[in-house]
Amino acid sequence: MGATMKDIAKRTGLGLATISSYLNGGNVREKNRIKIEEAIRELHFEVNEVARGLKTNRTKTIGIVIPELNNIFFAEIITEAEDILRSHGYATMICDCRSDTEREKEAVDFLYHRRVDGLIVMPTGTSDPGFQKFIRAGKPIVMIDRKMKDVCCDCILVDNEGAAEDAVNRLVRAGHRKIGMIAGPEDVYTARERQRGYEKALRENNAVYEEGLMARGNYTIAGGAKAMRQLWENNPDMTAVFISNYEMTVGAMMEINDLGIRVPDELSVIGFDNVDFAKASVPRLSIVTQPTAQIAQEAADTLIEKLQERDSAVNQKEDGQDREKTTVTVTLKTGFVEGCSVKASEKVS
Repeated sequence: MGATMKDIAKRTGLGLATISSYLNGGNVREKNRIKIEEAIRELHFEVNEVARGLKTNRTKTIGIVIPELNNIFFAEIITEAEDILRSHGYATMICDCRSDTEREKEAVDFLYHRRVDGLIVMPTGTSDPGFQKFIRAGKPIVMIDRKMKDVCCDCILVDNEGAAEDAVNRLVRAGHRKIGMIAGPEDVYTARERQRGYEKALRENNAVYEEGLMARGNYTIAGGAKAMRQLWENNPDMTAVFISNYEMTVGAMMEINDLGIRVPDELSVIGFDNVDFAKASVPRLSIVTQPTAQIAQEAADTLIEKLQERDSAVNQKEDGQDREKTTVTVTLKTGFVEGCSVKASEKVS
């Protein structure tokens, strides 16, 4: 028969209430925590997580919903966030929706019925796949890289508009006036923001702005390749291109090689994300970089803080008090890694 709380009490000399508080995530004095943890190790005590979850209405599990697990941007964030959550005693359940809105709805429903304590999400679509159920249940949601008009939750974003504007400004300063863009899907928040930054930079610098200078991809390698070919065939006098997503950057560079375009002699290129790929490219690519570790830290910290606030609010309601719920939006700055893929333009448009 396994050790019980009474065995821990006997070994430590502490009361059952103190031990129960520790096991259920409550605050105990440091010296008592050390005694309890030593007794747990010596007695090989195992916590019944299922029973504890039923008692406390907490499962110490966080649901994570992402569009594509094989997307390096998402993968880096999730790996980092998972480590942070684990260090705070939370397990994670990760659902890859494969950019399918029906799969996303199923994933959200699955996690709700698994009674996860909160969600970290990167929405696939533009409509709510079931997040309101969590909000009504008082379970916090932290949204990454997206913002949904009808979902009131915390958001961790990057300055996508500013990133695109800065990239295009760099091309303009190098003398380029006919600059193409490979943009993402119109219904994706980040794609709209990056397109806005591209258009703003062209307008403010009196550079050429034509609809034909923008080709739309679908945030995939194949989409980037197709868009690159379309841009090149329709704009033979284009001297530079900004590619607004990592997968599309890979696809565009593959297509550039197939077309025999010399970078940067015939075409200057600025891509998006993944320093390793940029270094491996010939010539080395200039790219916009996103702070994935910082995004993960902000998302995990925000969720943990909201979980603690929820527990505090429950205690305050028991004392006859109530606490107003607030949401936060954090916008982080992108970076830039200079490569050898941008050359001063000799063409004048």
